[in-house]
Amino acid sequence: MAVATTRTTRKDPGRPAAAGVPGRGAPPGRTRTGGGTPPGRGRLIGTAPYLLLLPALAATVVLLGWPLVKNGMLSFQNLNMRQLIQHLTEWNGVDNYREALTSEDFWRVTARSVVFTSVNVVLIMVLGTLIGLLLARLGTKMRLLLSTGLVLAWAMPPIAATTVYQWLFAARFGVVNWVLDKLGWHSMADYNWTGSQFSTFFVITVLIVWQSIPFVAINLYAATTTIPKELYEAAALDGAGAWRSFTSVTLPFLKPFLLATVFLEVIWVFKAFPQVFAINEGGPDRLTETLPVYAFIEGVGNQHYGMGAAISLLTIVILLALTSYYLRIVLKQEKDEGGEL
Repeated sequence: MAVATTRTTRKDPGRPAAAGVPGRGAPPGRTRTGGGTPPGRGRLIGTAPYLLLLPALAATVVLLGWPLVKNGMLSFQNLNMRQLIQHLTEWNGVDNYREALTSEDFWRVTARSVVFTSVNVVLIMVLGTLIGLLLARLGTKMRLLLSTGLVLAWAMPPIAATTVYQWLFAARFGVVNWVLDKLGWHSMADYNWTGSQFSTFFVITVLIVWQSIPFVAINLYAATTTIPKELYEAAALDGAGAWRSFTSVTLPFLKPFLLATVFLEVIWVFKAFPQVFAINEGGPDRLTETLPVYAFIEGVGNQHYGMGAAISLLTIVILLALTSYYLRIVLKQEKDEGGEL
């Protein structure tokens, strides 16, 4: 009688199991995958940046979004001191906006704000650019000294800086009048710098320009450090002088920075409130009011809170219109340059 024998093979524990055959390294029902990221972990990594942004977005909504919504609701109300005391809510539709837009004072203040912003931004950009280029030329010690002074001016709070300027330009015992008197302008010994529209705006402009120059100068100096020195060497070999090197090498590299900085400065100057209000509260005779100060005086000073809210929202709309027009010009220039390339 024949006996059937089966031959068994002993598996080597160190040898991996064949593909598709369950072994010790791969339990039945599971297929070993490669070294890729698990799907769940990949989704988590993809959403991680958005999760990290959630605290900032929540703070923005709470601190900026909700007050803006409340201000918008307030602009459609007739809210004066009587309504506040009696806890009344009187909706008046678009009457506040209609009254503001048909007021000559509103458009006069708007034109004044645009001119004021334009003058300040031009001075800030010209002087800031010159000082930034000077920083690039100075030695290490002088650059450190000048940068320290710029940072100190930049770090000073607006109200503190305004108080210092009030002391400097005081009619009596002011340093500016004392210096001018010593230099021979004796009529300036007791000059009242806040007595006229022009002189008041002069003081405010000097203050705002002084506070804004450090931002432009320091950032422009940082931008100049990214320009390859080989380009200047090539320009020098071609016989280019200082002005030609600036226009052909430096300016093209700095153009994106200058455009972005102008955009930021327009916003910063247009909405400047502490400097304008603290110097003379929009005086004399409300001749130095800009739109933020005008909204505050109409809303809080005259206790027409709904009107003040409407003017403040119109200020935001005007600022958005100005910045969108500027961005349109910038994008058009970039598109034209891209087409030339």
